[in-house]
Amino acid sequence: MSLLRRQALALPVAMAAGSVAAQTVWIPVSGADNSFYVEMPGTPLYKVIDTTTPAGTPFVYHSYSLEYRRLSFVAQTTLYPAGVDVTKPRVNLQIALDDRAQRLEGGKWSKVDWRDVQGATAVESIGPIAGGSALRQLSLLKGRRFVSLGYLAPADAMRAPEAERFFCSLRLTA
Repeated sequence: MSLLRRQALALPVAMAAGSVAAQTVWIPVSGADNSFYVEMPGTPLYKVIDTTTPAGTPFVYHSYSLEYRRLSFVAQTTLYPAGVDVTKPRVNLQIALDDRAQRLEGGKWSKVDWRDVQGATAVESIGPIAGGSALRQLSLLKGRRFVSLGYLAPADAMRAPEAERFFCSLRLTA
């Protein structure tokens, strides 16, 4: 076999090996109390964020965040304390939407889609961020359990394969 022919046969094998090596390993992330499962393209940073209700009752958010290339992924969860009225989940989620909208360019979401996700009231929203980026988030409330997925990226990447995999991987487990 000639050297040229061996190189021609070896090139596709080498290219395939390189593309496999360049693939991202997605990590399964389980939320606090095993309340949810989601996949991220790497190991996230875990933080506990202390906060309070409007009435002053303390509670915590469990936050998992990851910067990957030009993309940011965040998953957060909390179990609202007994003093928070969760009998109208859409009202609770609208409050969260309104709060987050204050940080958007123009102060409002460009897309809001209410729906049911795995038996929970949910809202998916997309809005512009200064500098050509956008925020896509999915927030849901099931009983006292609040779960939110956030994805920050260039505006043209809101439906990128990484975003779709992240959002589609969400599973409520508790």
